[in-house]
Amino acid sequence: MNKIAANVAIESLNIFRQNLYDTFPWCADAGMDLLDSLSANQTARSVAELSLNEPFKRAYSSVYDAIEHTLTATEVPVECTTADAQQQTQKARVAIISAHLPAPVQRPFWLMGVDTTPNPRPFAATLTDRSIVYPPNPAPGNKPIAVGHSCSTLALLPERSPLDPPWIVPIDCQRVTSEQKATEVAAKQVSALLTDEALPFGRELSVEVADSSYCHVGYLAVTGGFANHVVIVRSANNRVFYDQPAAPTVSAHGHPLWYGQPFKLGHPTTWGPPDAHGVYTDQTKNGRALRIELQRWNGLLMRGTRACPMQHSPFDLVCCQVFDASTGQPLFVHPLWLAVMGARRAELSLEQIYAAYRQRFDIEHFFRFAKQHLLLDAFQTPVVEREENWWLFVCLAYIQLWMAAPLAMMFPNPWERYLPSFGIKTILTPSQVQRDFARIIRLLGTPARAPKRRGISHGRALGMRPPRRQRHPIIFKGNKHLLAA
Repeated sequence: MNKIAANVAIESLNIFRQNLYDTFPWCADAGMDLLDSLSANQTARSVAELSLNEPFKRAYSSVYDAIEHTLTATEVPVECTTADAQQQTQKARVAIISAHLPAPVQRPFWLMGVDTTPNPRPFAATLTDRSIVYPPNPAPGNKPIAVGHSCSTLALLPERSPLDPPWIVPIDCQRVTSEQKATEVAAKQVSALLTDEALPFGRELSVEVADSSYCHVGYLAVTGGFANHVVIVRSANNRVFYDQPAAPTVSAHGHPLWYGQPFKLGHPTTWGPPDAHGVYTDQTKNGRALRIELQRWNGLLMRGTRACPMQHSPFDLVCCQVFDASTGQPLFVHPLWLAVMGARRAELSLEQIYAAYRQRFDIEHFFRFAKQHLLLDAFQTPVVEREENWWLFVCLAYIQLWMAAPLAMMFPNPWERYLPSFGIKTILTPSQVQRDFARIIRLLGTPARAPKRRGISHGRALGMRPPRRQRHPIIFKGNKHLLAA
C-alpha cells in the first residue's frame, strides 16, 4: 500500500471510531476499550477474559457495565418509547457505518444479504424467551435442534475479487423472539434500511440475496414491493410455480383466472422453453475449470395467501447447473433454482444474478468467525437485553477489523508460510487482521479517556441476600406450549 492510500485508510478509521464513540450515551470509554479488546483478542475464551487484553485499561467489572449501558439509549423522550429510542440510536450507527461503504463500481447495484444464526443456551434456565433453534449438527441421527435464541443479521456485501477473503459489513442484528419468524424480523430490517432517506440503498438499485427459507410469500410480499429493490432467493427443488394465465374470457360468472399452467421444478416436461440462456466458464481456487449453464424464465407466479396475494407479483426463475469443464459431469445432483423478484429485475443479467447469489455465502463465514474469534455465542447472561447488546458489540468489532484491513500487516503462523495463498493476497483475512489490530490501535490511539481511580466500593449491605432468579420455561412455537426448565 502506498503512503497516500495508507493515510486515507488511517483517517477513515479514525473518523469512524470518533463518530461511533460520540454515539455512546453512557460508559463510552469502557465501551470503546471493550470494542478494541474484542477486535484485538487472541487469547480470551470468555467475555470476562477480555479485560486482560492490552487495549482494555479498566477493571473486569467495567466489561459488564459497557455491555449493559454503552449501546442503550438512556434518555428517552416523553413522546417516544424505549424501543423507538433504541431504533433511533441504531439508525445513527447505521448512518455512520454506511458513510464508509465504498460505492459499487464493478456492478450497477448495492448488494446485501440476510440470514439467521442460532445462539444455543441450553443451560440458561433463568433466561427468558428461550425456544427451539436450529444449529448445524454433524452427528448422524441427531436432530439439528437446540434450546436458546437466534439473531437475524442484515449485512452489506462489498465488491471483491475471487481471491479476496469473504468480508461483509454487518449493519443490523436483531433477536428473533418466540412470537416471530426469522422472515418477519428480516423483512423489518430490510424495510427500515430501504426507507431511510439518508441512505442510498432505497434511492439506487439494490439487490438482496437470501437462502431457501426466505422464499416465502410473507417475506417476498414485503421486500419485493420496493421500486428500486430486487430480491434473489433460492427455491427448493420441489416447488410448483405457475405461468401467466391466458387472456381471460368475458363472463359474468365465475372467478377470474389468476394462474396459468403449473411450472414444476421437479418435472422438466413442464418447464417450457426458457426466455434466456447463457453458458459461462469459471474456476475454483484450486484451479478446477467449471462450466456454468444458466436458464431464465420470465413472468412466473407463486401462490399467495389471503393476507399476501401474489397474483400481481411476477418474478423470474433462473436455473443454475454447474459442470466439470473437463469431464462434463454435473457437480451437484440437483440444479440451483433462484427466484428473482422486483420491478427492476430485468436489469440484472444471468451472470450477475448467479454471481450475486454466490456471494451470499460470505455471511456464513462471518457467523463462523464471529463465534470462534469474537465470542458471539460465549456471553453467559440471564438478561436478554444484555445478550442483544453483545451481538451488536460483535458486529461493531468486526466492522473495525474490516476498516483496519488495509493497514494490517501479515504475521503468519509457522505452518501458514507453506500455504499456496501465502504472499498472494492483497487483502488480509479477518483472522490475520485481528492478530495485528493491537499494533494498529497503539499507533492510532483511542478516543476513550484514561480510567480514574474511584476507590473501593462498599459492596452489598451486611446481611443483604438478593432473591433467586426466576426460572423460565422453554417455548415451543409449533404446539404453542411450554416445557418447564
